[in-house]
Order: sequence, then structure tokens, then C-alpha cells
Amino acid sequence: MKNMIALALLSVFSLSAFSQNIDTRRKIEVNGSAEAEVTPDIIYIGMSLKEYFRDSNNKKKVEIEELERQLQSAVLKAGIPQENFTINNISSYNNWWEKKKTPDFLARKQYRIKVTDLTKFNEIMSAVDPKGIEYSNIESYDYSKKESLKKELKIKALQEARAKAEYLITSIGGTLGGALDIQEINNEYYPQPMYKTSMAMRGDAVSSAESAMPDIDFKKIKLNYQMRAVFEIK
Repeated sequence: MKNMIALALLSVFSLSAFSQNIDTRRKIEVNGSAEAEVTPDIIYIGMSLKEYFRDSNNKKKVEIEELERQLQSAVLKAGIPQENFTINNISSYNNWWEKKKTPDFLARKQYRIKVTDLTKFNEIMSAVDPKGIEYSNIESYDYSKKESLKKELKIKALQEARAKAEYLITSIGGTLGGALDIQEINNEYYPQPMYKTSMAMRGDAVSSAESAMPDIDFKKIKLNYQMRAVFEIK
């Protein structure tokens, strides 16, 4: 009997505690968004150098070391920091005997150059032997003030969410209270770069420094951020 009474009391206390944990506050949940378009100011360019023969008999080869020296000198002259110029990949014979057995082999090297001014890249391209340039292309790009812009957009998105909640609640005679919950909605999107003509080119098709770099028309980066917020209704 005593056990049954104790069990009943425990059940009453449990139900009481459970009811106290239920949030009975009236709430409204809304989303807010903010976006901005910016022009990329950091551009990562890929470039490939390839050995070639000066004569039709395939005897006089322009070595990859010579082409690389031209590129390195051009990069330094353009004022690009050393850390912004790196090697991406190498396709060559490291063994002297293997290379001697295959004299027709043409070594390649791929590089990555970070630029903030495309005119600098024009300078680099015009200083390198055009026949040794296998191709160049835009690998990726970025915006230097992206982090500060992110903060600004997130604040605007949250302010929009509150404004939306306020006019909705006011329209039915209510009063908006404080925020109960705030969440970020991650939907960051970077479009691919858009440019008028392809940057890929063959050395034998380049006849002047002017033709080494096409006109580029970048599509702007669109940054869009959304915030989800829950507000109390008083």
C-alpha cells in the first residue's frame, strides 16, 4: 500500500515537472535576407609552360628551365610576391637516361599565380616566350573584403527578419517581444567567372603581346545571406 502511494506521488511530481518545462509563450518565426554584388579583386590564374623545338628537325629544344626563368623574372618584375607564385604540377623526366632515350619528350610545368590587377598578368604574358605557353586559365577568384561584407549582410538580414515580424504582429494588434532563437541559413554561392573569350591559347597562335590576353568581363560575385529568427509575442 505504501509503495502504491509513493508511486502515485512520484507520478504527480513528474507530471508537474513536465508541465513546467513546456514553453507556453506565443512565438513567431520569420526569415530575413540581404544580398550584395561585388567585383572580384583577387584572381587565381593557372598557366602551363611546355618545351618546344625551334627547328623542324626536332633538334633544338627550348628547355623548360629557360621558360621557367622567363616566367619567374616576369613575375618578380610585375611586383607579385613570391608566395603568390607556385607550381601546380610537373610532367617531365627526372631520370637523365630515360630522357635521353626519348629525345622527343616535351616537359611541361603548371603554375598558379595570384593577382589583384589583371594588367600585371598582361605584363607577365608579354615577357614569356609565347611558343612556350601551352595555356592559361582562370582557376578561381575571391573578394578581399568578403568577411566584413558577410557580417554586414547578416546584420541586415536579421534586422529585416525583426522588421518583418514586427509589422506582422502589429497588424493583428499584438506587440513583438525579444528574440528567443536566431539561426544562420548557409546558402553562400559563388558563380563561375564569365569572360568574353577563352584564355586558353597555343604559343604558335600568338603573334603579339596584345593578343596574349583577351578582354575579360567578370560576372560579379553575389553574396546572399539569410537569418531565421524566433520572437516572442507579448
